[in-house]
Amino acid sequence: MLKRPGGLSDVPQVKLNISEAGFPAPFYQGLEYSSPARGTWNIAHTGFLIPGAHEIFVCPYGCLRGVVLTAAEMNALDRYSSISISEENVLDGGMESLMIDGVSEIVERLEPKPPVVLIYISCQHFFLAYDQDYVFETLRNKYPDISFVDCYMIPTLRKSGVTPDQKMKVQMHASWKKTDTVNEKAVNLIGSDLPLYEKAELREWLGNEGIEIKEISTCTTFEEYMKMSESGLNIYYEPSVKMAADDLEERLGMKNLYLTFSYDKAELMNDYGMLAEALGLKVPDFSEDIKLMEEEIRKAKDIIGDTEIVIDYTFTFRPLSMAALLLEEGFNVTEVYTDSFVADDKVVFDRLRISHPDLKICPTNQPEMRFVHDDSLNEEVRSSEGVKSVTEKSVSVLALGQKAAYFRGTDHFVNVAESGGYFGFRGIAEIFRLMIEAYCEKKDRRSLIQMKGIGCESCI
Repeated sequence: MLKRPGGLSDVPQVKLNISEAGFPAPFYQGLEYSSPARGTWNIAHTGFLIPGAHEIFVCPYGCLRGVVLTAAEMNALDRYSSISISEENVLDGGMESLMIDGVSEIVERLEPKPPVVLIYISCQHFFLAYDQDYVFETLRNKYPDISFVDCYMIPTLRKSGVTPDQKMKVQMHASWKKTDTVNEKAVNLIGSDLPLYEKAELREWLGNEGIEIKEISTCTTFEEYMKMSESGLNIYYEPSVKMAADDLEERLGMKNLYLTFSYDKAELMNDYGMLAEALGLKVPDFSEDIKLMEEEIRKAKDIIGDTEIVIDYTFTFRPLSMAALLLEEGFNVTEVYTDSFVADDKVVFDRLRISHPDLKICPTNQPEMRFVHDDSLNEEVRSSEGVKSVTEKSVSVLALGQKAAYFRGTDHFVNVAESGGYFGFRGIAEIFRLMIEAYCEKKDRRSLIQMKGIGCESCI
């Protein structure tokens, strides 16, 4: 009798109890699987945040395919160009000429001329004796009014040294220049693809003090983006942005402060204390914001009850911190999907190993996960033409994040990536409101999770 391969009963058990997991990397890193959940941002999405920026990718055809689709899905093809590397370019030693001539031809055709051109180089450049300094010096001399920024699409760096994402965060600010003007009434929130939650108490607090929060994600002109270099302080809450913050401090003398993206009340109050000290302010009374958060948590618990909840790392930078809050409030969190942990979650990790030793830690990129996608919660509606639709039988699993929704096959999920900017007590309150909404209303999971870059314009 024929048997369909890849049934759940055939899959090796790759999930671990947190009591058995190591920190910070609980799973062996080798051959990887990529699920169809595409909501996180990539380096092309991030580069387009710079107003007026034009991106040029220099790599072989095979690598260009995914990038051009990203630009097309964003309706940003007018801001995207590519230079294809062929075998001949690799063998004849003319990479520098290919780069200079190709970029020049593209720039000459652009009207108006872009204020900044992001040139993404690939693995091929590192395999060759390629003189990058010569290429960029030539381009800058030829087009002095354009800022040429080197960016990197090099997957081989993902497992060694600086990752492409970390480097992209640095290069996002490469056009900024040192200035003698310092605006003490402005702070930058740097490195985030998504803006800070519009109702965040941090935004209101600083606004009441006459201090503006500036973000690249909300800049509408290149001049506005460049003025950010005059701000008196850079704050960031994504761990991968540390290198960018340190680079700006060393290169431009801009002070920086790291705020942990926490779901713990004490950690948040500590963050606000550090920020108040850095800005010479007093910490305001956040009791009403804390009350709002606690009220939304109670509402969510009353509605969601003991429904199984699963979380993944694309939903938040700190999935263990979120899991800890939910578990402490009596929610039924059973699984956390992540391939590694951030250093900020070490204390939470140690605490959960004792308080909830059976909490499952699940990988997302292990090859076995190819067969773990579970659609048993759903039933297929068939016709003579085949499967017409898939409907969920009941709300038995609520997912926070697209990958968790995909692996558990649930249409009840919070469609948020990269923490969604929901920082602070009001941000946490909004997350619980979104959980209630996700519990009560199904989403079209199959359509939503294939859209790249949650928060970007999408033509899909």
